[in-house]
Amino acid sequence: MTDIVTGANPGTVSQQAWLGRYTEVMMNAFGTPSRVFVRGEGTQIWDADGRQYTDFLSGLAVTALGQAHPAVLAAVTAQLSTLGHVSNFFATPAQVSLAERLASFATVNAPGTPAKVFFTNSGTEANECAFKATRLTGRTRIVAMGGSFHGRTMGALAVTSNPKYREPFVPLPGEVVFVAYGDADALAAAVDDTTAAVIVEPIQGENGIVDPGDEFLRAARRITAAHGALLWIDEVQTGMGRCGDWLASATSGVTADLVTFAKGLGNGFPIGACVATGAAADLFQPGSHGSTYAGNPVAAAAALAVIGVIERDGLLAGATERGERLAAGIAALDAPGVVTVRGRGLLRGIVLRDEIAPAVVARLLEAGWIANAPRPSVVRVAPPLIVSEAEIDRFVAAFAVALDAASAAGQEPA
Repeated sequence: MTDIVTGANPGTVSQQAWLGRYTEVMMNAFGTPSRVFVRGEGTQIWDADGRQYTDFLSGLAVTALGQAHPAVLAAVTAQLSTLGHVSNFFATPAQVSLAERLASFATVNAPGTPAKVFFTNSGTEANECAFKATRLTGRTRIVAMGGSFHGRTMGALAVTSNPKYREPFVPLPGEVVFVAYGDADALAAAVDDTTAAVIVEPIQGENGIVDPGDEFLRAARRITAAHGALLWIDEVQTGMGRCGDWLASATSGVTADLVTFAKGLGNGFPIGACVATGAAADLFQPGSHGSTYAGNPVAAAAALAVIGVIERDGLLAGATERGERLAAGIAALDAPGVVTVRGRGLLRGIVLRDEIAPAVVARLLEAGWIANAPRPSVVRVAPPLIVSEAEIDRFVAAFAVALDAASAAGQEPA
């Protein structure tokens, strides 16, 4: 593979040179990247200087099958060899087949419930679609959760609670009120007959992998049903097997009116979806919403391949087993700096006593492990669903070393 501008192989250009070019041409929305990656295989990724890393973040819970998975590669190649894009004036078999699968996931707790799908290119667009659907109820008030994150478009940002993301862009679409995540009494007090929808994540990823438990989702379903409001569940990060089920909310027994997917759905190929069930399935009519690339057959083929591999290789059960092994391994360290391990499946937050998570993540990266710190005291771990037991065990050992080094550095006199 060569750089189309210089003709050079990316692996022959230094990382520093790539970063210099990056800062010249990229908007400074992300800061300067710490690495430039040039290739990957499975859970392994290599940077431009030839260093190898084990990916325990999956590109923020996206690459469920790791890098260069042969089934995804074959599906994308085969689809591109026939149709690459046809617009939404027309349909393709891949689009229809994928919609059928996602509809079945969204109604797993209520088989036979009508469900319809709108495809998007990302998670934030899926939530934007859901936001627009709520307006078609004739109501405008939405109840969202403190600690939430739903994306960066204006609508998705309106239901995201973090002031750091919100405040530069106010006024945002209203009327949105926030309640404490996991507090069923506060939710009940906030929802009334003017409420269009309640939006909730089964587990809050950006807030440090916070899980309120299934009873909170059940309470949200009861409360919304009592007031004729929609229940909108954001499964962008938690869905597609990440937490051991197609939907993290499946274990609650709840069927939401709106469910949003993305991230692990396409294994890196940009795709998202909003699934509406029951009466909500008929809110959109021709002209209500649109997207040029949505339902692209190549993206749909990639997603169908992901679903096929997860089913074939038993990766739902594997996510649960590997996640429990990870949590048990961290607990067995008996490290005074670790408070607990939160989350389910292969979406885990290692909660630290001190606010040294960024330092731990930096030490891990230097040692060849990719993780991140969504909060100063939480290390987020979300490896590909194909991760092996041996890789889990090696990560636990590497984490112990990184934690010790970061803790020691934090105790040194200034």
